[in-house]
Amino acid sequence: MKQTLGPIRKYWPQYEWSNVFAMIRNMSTAPDTCEQDFRDRLVVITGATSGIGYHTARKYASRGARLLTVNRNGEKAQALCEEIQSDFGASCDYILADLSRLEDIHGAGRALAALAEPIAVLIHNAGLYLSRRTVTEDGLETNFAVHFLAPFVINHLLREKLQRDRQGRILFVSSEGYRFAVWGLRLDDLQWEKRRHGGLRAYGAAKTAQILTMHILAEELAESDVTVNAMHPGMVRTSSGRENARTYRWFKQHIIDNLSQQADISAEALYYLGVSPALKDVTGRFFHLTREEALTPPARDRDVAARLWQISLELGRLQR
Repeated sequence: MKQTLGPIRKYWPQYEWSNVFAMIRNMSTAPDTCEQDFRDRLVVITGATSGIGYHTARKYASRGARLLTVNRNGEKAQALCEEIQSDFGASCDYILADLSRLEDIHGAGRALAALAEPIAVLIHNAGLYLSRRTVTEDGLETNFAVHFLAPFVINHLLREKLQRDRQGRILFVSSEGYRFAVWGLRLDDLQWEKRRHGGLRAYGAAKTAQILTMHILAEELAESDVTVNAMHPGMVRTSSGRENARTYRWFKQHIIDNLSQQADISAEALYYLGVSPALKDVTGRFFHLTREEALTPPARDRDVAARLWQISLELGRLQR
């Protein structure tokens, strides 16, 4: 009978300090830039009304791209499109969806799948940070639902379209925070019902889940010339964390934000990753801005990725 190693015994021998040092070096490295235009190509961005998504939408629009954003606030989505059209003369439209609700996630995925034109770049950017455990109306831990399950379901619903169109780049706005899942995922407790919830641990687990299933999706779409990559957007100033308690909000405003850069650095990196010819055939990788990094052992565990994929099909109501 095969003995199963615990996560510490399994992963600890695989960790390498050189990967940590590489991450530290990359924190002070500016992203590569791409000067190529992207005129009349369709770019889809989730969570585009503020922070990284907002700056990324403006960056792509400034280079002639046509924008389709997925947002939960209709007023902000309309204001963004009016701004984009006024400042750049670019086409902009939006889909309304709350990406913590499975019904809305499926609706957004079906709407994107029904598009006649190819999606040149799909950027999964929508996110949040919660220091306390909250549960969605579908009974899912919110970090898990928004950061992982929403893009998983949307990608799954888009697979036939992407394979038919035979083009496109999918980018996950991930995070070095995936490293907080030091010993990997608990597949028997993805919703943090059996363990004490911690904001950083739950965030890291959701981002690790995102990266794990990226490997499988990248392989499935490789023959269609569709690439799938994840990136850390740098330590940048965003509006995330407003839902948390006063202590965290104070810490973010006075400490984290003072150490952070403007979000346009992330937009430069996302434009490069989405447009640069140098990355035409690069798939299944993780980038710190535009520098490729080796992943931690739990984030490259294909056995866990395969089991997570099957669990996620059920959680995402994708099984027929």
